Amino acid sequence: MIDALSEHYPVSELCKTFGVHRSSFYDGKAQRDRVDTKREQLREQVVSIHEESRGSAGARTVSARLREDGFDVGRYMARSLMREACVSSKQARKHRYKIAEDESRIAPNHLDRAFEVDQPNRVWCGDVTYIWAGTQWMYLAVVIDLYARRVVGWAVSTNPDSQLTAQALRMAFEARNKPKGVMFHSDQGCHYTSLVFRQVLWRCRLKQSMSRRGNCWDNAPTERFFRSLKSEWIPQYGYQNIQEAKADVLRYVNRYYNHVRLHSYNGYKTPVAMELQAA
Repeated sequence: MIDALSEHYPVSELCKTFGVHRSSFYDGKAQRDRVDTKREQLREQVVSIHEESRGSAGARTVSARLREDGFDVGRYMARSLMREACVSSKQARKHRYKIAEDESRIAPNHLDRAFEVDQPNRVWCGDVTYIWAGTQWMYLAVVIDLYARRVVGWAVSTNPDSQLTAQALRMAFEARNKPKGVMFHSDQGCHYTSLVFRQVLWRCRLKQSMSRRGNCWDNAPTERFFRSLKSEWIPQYGYQNIQEAKADVLRYVNRYYNHVRLHSYNGYKTPVAMELQAA
């Protein structure tokens, strides 16, 4: 308060009024005016982490990244640094969900929301989403290994058909060295119930599991991935064209999401780091 009033009144009179020694006032003012270089560096690190995440990183993620870089910064200090740097997370809030019972005639819900898996290549989940690309929609199909939430297969196309989902699945199967005993879980979309896609499952010897109709939360990890992609990465009004959309989306999938983005489910490790730890 004395600082504010000192612009209009003599400091000696103010100190006498508030019962403060002038030496104490000037010492305090000098400390406040002194630049904390370490904190400035931390704020710069916070801004850099926030920008790299395209505005999605929250205090927990920022804290984890700073600790990886050798800074002893907890969640609350990270939150304070974010406030000082005027940055905040744009992550969407979690939703409540209910259980539906209408199972597919093609395959039952074998997974039954058992999303915690003890090792890689036990359960994969797949889904398709749409992305605006200038004058048309682009469709992205992904396959996610539930162990570390790593994207192991993906494909993009202007047609959301069985060829798209089959391409993503074949990529996952080849990239993971043709594992055996894998369960593949998806919703009941026609691109997963078609004969074309089911033949790929049969050739790869994968066990099919399907969500109950109208219940996206039976495939919650994949839905969460798409929500992160759209809230963290994709521009608000989409892309200018297919080429731009494909390049930027695959940059998120293959580089940022798998190798850079810290996941709370993995104890704030990236999917790649989590799998290496299990190896």
